[in-house]
Amino acid sequence: MRLNDAISGVVLFIFALAVIAYSTTFPSLHGQAYGPSLFPTVIGSCLALCGLILVGRGIRAHRHDNQTTTSAPQEQEQENPKDLHGWVQWGDWVSDGSRLTTMLLVPGLLIAYIVLSDIVGFILLSIIIMTVLLYRLGTPLLSTLLIAVAGTVLLQLLFAKVLLVPLPPGLLLPWIG
Repeated sequence: MRLNDAISGVVLFIFALAVIAYSTTFPSLHGQAYGPSLFPTVIGSCLALCGLILVGRGIRAHRHDNQTTTSAPQEQEQENPKDLHGWVQWGDWVSDGSRLTTMLLVPGLLIAYIVLSDIVGFILLSIIIMTVLLYRLGTPLLSTLLIAVAGTVLLQLLFAKVLLVPLPPGLLLPWIG
């Protein structure tokens, strides 16, 4: 799938505005002309500028593509059904149910983690998610289970011991906690 730069630019610009708006909620420091909102505001402003540049480039490219197709011979004028008027070009994976399912599995499992992490816990969900994704991508079951368990243990140790960020224990609270 290929998006026109204008679409990416609009998304980036909206994200930048959200960053800037959220940074205005940060508390100010007494006796200082700047506070914790300065850095996110500067970054958000740079992102907004990049978004506007992308919008401009995307609109120019879209106009150029339209001028090129209108001057093309009639045989090439037939519109590709996977092309959304030059703004979005879908790849072959859209018509392949297996690849589409695999692609939708990633955001689906991330949403499942967000919803269930406090109840089920990081360790169990991480093993399940890694196992499902690795097996779906063709890894043999034994390797999938070994990688999922080892990866989960490493992530748990990294976050809990090195970064000192507690991950939700969920159902394993009596044994971890």
